[in-house]
Amino acid sequence: MTQHSRDTPQFYLTAPSACPYLAGKEERKVFTHLVGERAAELNNILTQGGFRRSQSIAYRPACEGCRCCVSVRVIAEEFRPTRSMRRIVKRNADTVSEMKIAVPTSEQYSIFRGYLDSRHRDGGMADMTVLDYAMMVEDSHIETRIIEYRRREPPPPYPPPQAGEGRVGVRRHAGDLLAVALTDVLGDGLSMVYSFFEPDEAARSLGTFMVLDHIARAQRMGLAYVYLGYWVRGSRKMDYKSRFRPQERLAPDGWVRVE
Repeated sequence: MTQHSRDTPQFYLTAPSACPYLAGKEERKVFTHLVGERAAELNNILTQGGFRRSQSIAYRPACEGCRCCVSVRVIAEEFRPTRSMRRIVKRNADTVSEMKIAVPTSEQYSIFRGYLDSRHRDGGMADMTVLDYAMMVEDSHIETRIIEYRRREPPPPYPPPQAGEGRVGVRRHAGDLLAVALTDVLGDGLSMVYSFFEPDEAARSLGTFMVLDHIARAQRMGLAYVYLGYWVRGSRKMDYKSRFRPQERLAPDGWVRVE
């Protein structure tokens, strides 16, 4: 019997199931496991080929007779926000973000649970427990980070300086958690694996704000792209991804630029 190395990817095909994006259609996925010493290298290659990561699995659609799921990546260095996007950034001027080692917390799960109950109560993740959430965050064999977005609190009051003392510095610190992004750091970009936000803060347009923050981070890190996953024409859930341009969309002959 042939023995396969953990570093040699084996690909599998799922059974058909209902499509979560387009009514009346079925989806199938091809997937492989991201394990072993070459997990990060393999994830880079597969992401460039249109795969997405979920825990230690890399997958992409393999639907019969349908090619509606299109991989999208923003060209970070050339991106310029629209007027409405600049208003969203201004609206969130009181927000601070921090990239951290991917460690799950009860505070994150509370936001995650509220987000699912408000936005995706009928979705495939609706029944995720706190342990399921911890697995989603921690089960990664590549460089994965958590980015937390918090409301900036005003500096605490300080007593006036005494004679002979210098100016009192203003100390800023973060307050309530507003949103979270689980993000992979790739060789050529940042890949937004999953993001969620406090549903009561919908007026902030935090989903758009997080994408804008990732583009700015990619620029600072010298990375070429921000991978947004799949854009599906005709799906309202995915329509927002088409607004971040210039971007590239994966076609049968490779990545195609869209202005």
